[in-house]
Amino acid sequence: MQQQMVAAQEELASAEVTGTAGGGLVSATMTGSGELTALTIAPSAVDPDDLETLQDLVVAAVRDAKRAADELAAATMGPLAGGLGGGGLGLPGL
Repeated sequence: MQQQMVAAQEELASAEVTGTAGGGLVSATMTGSGELTALTIAPSAVDPDDLETLQDLVVAAVRDAKRAADELAAATMGPLAGGLGGGGLGLPGL
């Protein structure tokens, strides 16, 4: 079981997901373990008179990538976590 957990964690660390915002104007790439690896901003998204919108798009893209990473982690680790007794590590409160 422990080997399966380690293999799943390694799979998550190497997998990548992408989140987008503004119809693809901003995209964020993240590993399945939650590390942000890239951020892409289309030139048309840059308006020096409206930086707040660009900032909001960046935050939204990162959140979208994080959601996708969390879904990937749940799908990858979920079957393994089921063998832990439903209480995290089988300890009260976890």
